Amino acid sequence: MAKRDYYEILGISRDTSPEEVKKAYRRLAIKYHPDRNPGNSKEAEEKFKEVSEAYKILSDPEKRQIYDQYGHAGLEAEVGAGAGFRGFDFDPLKIFEEVFGRGAFGGDIFGNFFGRRATVRETQPGSDLRYTLEISFEEAAFGTEKEIRVGRFEPCSSCAGSGIKPGSEPQDCPTCKGTGYVSLSQSFFSISRTCTQCQGRGTIIRDPCRQCRGTGRIRTARKIKVKIPAGVDHGAHLRLGGQGGAGSRGGPPGDLYVSLRVKPHPIFERDGNNIVCEVPISFAQAALGGRVIVPTLNGKVKLTIPPRTQTNKIFRLRGKGIPYLHSPNRGDQWVKVVVETPVHLSEEQKELLRKFDELKQGNGQPRMKDFFNKVKRLFGS
Repeated sequence: MAKRDYYEILGISRDTSPEEVKKAYRRLAIKYHPDRNPGNSKEAEEKFKEVSEAYKILSDPEKRQIYDQYGHAGLEAEVGAGAGFRGFDFDPLKIFEEVFGRGAFGGDIFGNFFGRRATVRETQPGSDLRYTLEISFEEAAFGTEKEIRVGRFEPCSSCAGSGIKPGSEPQDCPTCKGTGYVSLSQSFFSISRTCTQCQGRGTIIRDPCRQCRGTGRIRTARKIKVKIPAGVDHGAHLRLGGQGGAGSRGGPPGDLYVSLRVKPHPIFERDGNNIVCEVPISFAQAALGGRVIVPTLNGKVKLTIPPRTQTNKIFRLRGKGIPYLHSPNRGDQWVKVVVETPVHLSEEQKELLRKFDELKQGNGQPRMKDFFNKVKRLFGS
């Protein structure tokens, strides 16, 4: 029976570019792969083999040139001259992996064909855990160490994480004979599947550990110390490597992620590494000046208020803010003074204020005077 034309097999024309040849092969290789055709595997195998042979020739510039000039006979002549292509003497798997790459489809669709053993992870890493920790404003600023209690899986102390009853041994799986997979040969394919009885491990546990019931892990509550660095902010996350859940069958443990919640402070507000606080002062302090006590993260300090200070005036205290992470430097503290209007005045106090208002004659409040001068210019009266 005459061999089909390679261009016809791939469904392309003779002037097709190498990129289009590859695209045609990719499309047909997926279409005819036996794993995609379980009900018609024999015919699919032949198609897959035919497509692979066509691509093998047309993807090679020298062989393609020979084929274009002399057809199949030219390739057979090249075989006689020792050129290397020998009819069906090629590896479809190698061609497939050169184009798609190993594991390009996740391994579930194509990974168990061509005699390749099913790959099952003998060990499984533990799960990552998350914990929310609330700390004070000062603890966030200067750092601290906290002890938290976390529920997690740990290796069983009775069986050392093996899941096997002490004194017992795992047995070879009777289904796969310890290989972890079962094979079925079809034509030139050898199809391998993960053993369903042992899940690919190759062994089964006849006598499971009574404490962990064969899982190799037990759930327990563990106290863990958490070091919080100075300068952390609300919503920061700390990673504690290896403090998560235990892995199975000897797998590495997961990590513990601690999310920080910083409680609001009754006086301070944070702005990056700076802090802001409002300090009320009296009318007399604002007008005449004086000294007031200001709270800081390191205790109280005295702040000098100059005469004629207006409300919302901001003063800067250098180096009194939040430390920078992993640095000896700190931000600043901004003090905003607010002139407080007195309330619940006695009749005597009210009378004194009236006399003061009469005596000032507009000279003591330049902003008020300037404002009403602008109003007068705008409205003419």
